[in-house]
Amino acid sequence: MSGGVDSAVAAARAVEAGHDVVGVHLALSRMPGTLRTGSRGCCTIEDSRDAWRACDVLGIPYYVWDFSERFKEDVVQDFIDEYAAGRTPNPCMRCNERIKFAALLEKAIALGFDAVCTGHYAKVIEDADGNRELHRAADWAKDQSYVLGVLTHEQLKHSMFPLADTPSKAEVRAEAARRGLSVANKPDSHDICFIPDGDTAGWLAEKIDMTQGDIVDETGAKVGEHPGANAFTVGQRRGLKLGTPAADGKPRFVLEIRPKENKVVVGPEALLAIDEIRGIKVSWAGLPIAEVETGAAFDCYAQVRAHGDPVPATARMEPGADGAAGNQVVVRLVTPLRGVAPGQTVVLYQGSRVLGQATIDAARSLQRAAL
Repeated sequence: MSGGVDSAVAAARAVEAGHDVVGVHLALSRMPGTLRTGSRGCCTIEDSRDAWRACDVLGIPYYVWDFSERFKEDVVQDFIDEYAAGRTPNPCMRCNERIKFAALLEKAIALGFDAVCTGHYAKVIEDADGNRELHRAADWAKDQSYVLGVLTHEQLKHSMFPLADTPSKAEVRAEAARRGLSVANKPDSHDICFIPDGDTAGWLAEKIDMTQGDIVDETGAKVGEHPGANAFTVGQRRGLKLGTPAADGKPRFVLEIRPKENKVVVGPEALLAIDEIRGIKVSWAGLPIAEVETGAAFDCYAQVRAHGDPVPATARMEPGADGAAGNQVVVRLVTPLRGVAPGQTVVLYQGSRVLGQATIDAARSLQRAAL
């Protein structure tokens, strides 16, 4: 229970369905001042109090479980390491993968619980053989299946999402008010919870050694200097402070980060369009489809941001650099995506079903390759 309205209503529905429910809030930092507060947080002291009040209204036990060390290592340190390597990670994805549906679920199962129930907007459906599949929620505007794409077949067996068929967030808030839950009108949490003031670049500058280097254009010509390549991200436009304007006078965007060379590559917006993605650390949400085992290409939709639009694509499993079969997925986009960065997550869909996900290792622009 995060302390928000979604998890409170999810718990209420689980109780109403006859389940034996225990509310658990995750303490993810031993220094609460290092987490975002108010509408921007999800795991602070004030959030834990909101969660406790909801459990009190529902008449269920309430516990706080300390996962601060796991969170620091598996989410915060991973975030720092990825940026240090010139990649753009998704900490919410890592939190779901390594904390909420790994550490939390492992402890819950060990204590005799059957499932972890959350307020995510996503749906679990069983096929004719009783195998579980992950699908989008009824309210696509609030759908959170993207950030759950890391769930495995085994984890889906122990996952419950009571808000799956709720048509809108407004209905969830109205239900919370009817149930007397004080969080009925609490704003949604957003941004990165462990960066208190929201200044990601400033926060990273204290954690990563920043060294001044060159900003070059798509041809390799120097057009400026940067204070540290790790503070930039693909698609960024602001804060470049270029000394040499573009020939056409149009804005330039970050196309690539090269941490080994300590260079930032910039260019016109058109070169942000990505046609091919190569993904590693592949996992499948439920049983993989047949083409995964055979290596055949399959049609799908690819999504690279939590609230991004899915685009048509074809994908297939291929051997990676080490020659091991089936350890990377190659996704060719029918409709190019703008500003895709290594370190992000690509989630593959067929219809409403989540097939699986991979961490983006490389993103290729055919137009840029032709230069």
